[in-house]
Amino acid sequence: MSEKASESPFAAEEARLHGLLEPTVTAHGLFLEGVSIKAAGAHRTLHVIVDLPQEQTGGVGLDVIAEISRELSDLMDTRKGSGTFSDDRPYDLEVSSPGVTRPLTQPRHWHRARGRIVKVNVIQGENLTGRLTQVTDDGVTIVPDRPAAKGVKPKPGEPVTLPFEKIRGGRVEVEFSHIDAVPETAFESFEPDADTEPDTDAEEA
Repeated sequence: MSEKASESPFAAEEARLHGLLEPTVTAHGLFLEGVSIKAAGAHRTLHVIVDLPQEQTGGVGLDVIAEISRELSDLMDTRKGSGTFSDDRPYDLEVSSPGVTRPLTQPRHWHRARGRIVKVNVIQGENLTGRLTQVTDDGVTIVPDRPAAKGVKPKPGEPVTLPFEKIRGGRVEVEFSHIDAVPETAFESFEPDADTEPDTDAEEA
C-alpha cells in the first residue's frame, strides 16, 4: 500500500478559498473540481480546476475559462484584508479544466468519461481496456476490444461490469475523434495587496 500523501501546508486556506469561489463557478453551470496553492519562495500560484457536471460530455470552452478567471480574480480582490488569505503575498491565479489527462479516481470522473476508450486498473485481476458504455452508483460497464491480427480493426467483445470496489483507478485513452477533451487553461495575475485593478489578459501556459 502506498504512503498517504501529506496534507498541504495551505489546507485551511485552500478550504476557505474553495468555499469563496464555488458559488461563482456553480453560477456558470460548472463543478469546482479543486483548489490548490503552490509556493516557490515568495511566489505563490492558486490553481482552480473547473469541470462540466458529470451528466454532460465535452469540455469547458476557453471563453468560459477566461470569463470565470476574470470573475474569480475580481471576487478575490474584494476580499483583501478579510482573513481569507494567510498573508498579503500576491498570487498568480490559474483557472483550467482537467482534460483527459486526469486520472479516473472518483465516480463523477467515470461519468464524464462515458463513451470514451478507457484503461482500467483492476484490483486482483487483469487490467482492461475498452469503451466505457455505462456508469452507475455501483460501478462501470466496459466493452473491451477483442484481440485481432495486425492491421485488422478489433471487434468489440462482450460487456464487462466492474464494481468500483474492484477498481484501483483508470485513465482515458486519447482518440483523435475526441480532441475536444484537450484541457484549456487561462491565467490571471492577482495581488491581494495591490491598489490597481488585476491584469485580465489571458496568457499561454
